[in-house]
Amino acid sequence: MCTDCGPAGHEAGEPPGSKTGAPRRFAALVDKDCRAYLLGAAVAMMGDNIEHVITYWVLWQTFHSPVLVGFQVISHWVPFLLLSVPFGSLADRYDCRRVIQAAQALFMAVSVGWGVLFLTGTLNVWEACVLLVLHGCAGALWGPAEQLLLHDLVGRNELPSAVRLNATFRSLGVLLGPVVGAALLLGLGATGGIFANIGFYLPLTLFCFRTRSTGHNRDQGAPRAPRQRSDSLRALGAVRSDHILVGMIILAGLGSLFVGSSVQSSMPAFAQDLAGGSTGAYTVLLTANGAGGVIGGVLLELSGRVRPNVSAAVCATALYGGSTLLFAVTHSYTVALLTLLVGGIAGLASMSITQTVVQLQAPAQDRGRIMGLYGMSFGGLRAGSGVTIGFLGATLGLHGALALNATALCLGTAVGGWYASVGRIPRPDPDGDERPGTAWRDASPGEEVRSDGLPPTR
Repeated sequence: MCTDCGPAGHEAGEPPGSKTGAPRRFAALVDKDCRAYLLGAAVAMMGDNIEHVITYWVLWQTFHSPVLVGFQVISHWVPFLLLSVPFGSLADRYDCRRVIQAAQALFMAVSVGWGVLFLTGTLNVWEACVLLVLHGCAGALWGPAEQLLLHDLVGRNELPSAVRLNATFRSLGVLLGPVVGAALLLGLGATGGIFANIGFYLPLTLFCFRTRSTGHNRDQGAPRAPRQRSDSLRALGAVRSDHILVGMIILAGLGSLFVGSSVQSSMPAFAQDLAGGSTGAYTVLLTANGAGGVIGGVLLELSGRVRPNVSAAVCATALYGGSTLLFAVTHSYTVALLTLLVGGIAGLASMSITQTVVQLQAPAQDRGRIMGLYGMSFGGLRAGSGVTIGFLGATLGLHGALALNATALCLGTAVGGWYASVGRIPRPDPDGDERPGTAWRDASPGEEVRSDGLPPTR
């Protein structure tokens, strides 16, 4: 029995219901449907990045427009900022398999659009902008439905493993995407490569026809969320009184806003300063973060020691900020490489832990909307990282700008962690267990509140 909250089989330091007994290593891979989903998602993510490699190359060769380069980043992340909550509402209301298939179909339609324009030689800037925005919308549509489907595939007990492994497989897709994309570009050319890329979205699309999980099977007894004029307001209303949910969403947003894509976008300048602009050194630095994400996911699964709770989320996010700060100020190529690897590990840990806590904490009837709110924070605010590093970089230089941003992330992490850890405790449900996703109340004077935001000892 847990000494913190009472339910039998629940270990101290875990969100109630997150696991009974010792966690199994690579538990999500035991379920054949979850295993198939993770593989399909990795291949689809690779296709996403292959499309970036091919289209960004063609757009630069055709237009030589720095403004269009900036728009490429903005168009990818702004749909997450504006549409994640409405797309989360779709995931709450409808079969998540069909939502995911719609996202994959949109990815494929965009690839077809690029291919036709390349083939006919009729590519214009406005057409490129439309396709870039649609590609970003496809990613935003995929996110919330994916999280609900993972929860439905494995349940609460194995959800931390599923989220970690999903992030790991996605990191693997991000890591391999540029390699495969470059091979397609060289072997088939831009037109043949972009048409071939359509095939990378098919495995996940076909999987959704085969699986019986809809994203809602495990929550059939939960009340369905009513239709409202503003899904964003409903999502905010569902989380505003829950300090843990707010804290985790804040931590995710801080990492995206202050670091996000800025390390990757400023990497050419760092490669120039650290290794004289060597192409090989640039390539190694560029892939170090992705490799760290894959390594981190494997290590977290092998150890099974990192629990999805507030303390772990704060530590991982602080390590992400600290490693980024050291990367920004070091003059050693070796140290920079190591900090990028550590940053990749910490970034994956921070994302997977915060995402798992939000999933476990969210009420079933609003899980899609709340995951959309999380996606808005984690994905949408990445568009802001380019703005912050750009404005500050013009004044302080890229090293100084990134160092200041990383420092802000560390300070913000402390504030977000404190907010998530104090002031709210869960009200027991009718069965006597204190579960995430139930109503919350203010702590009474003198009443014990755990430092990690979990239920008090009783």
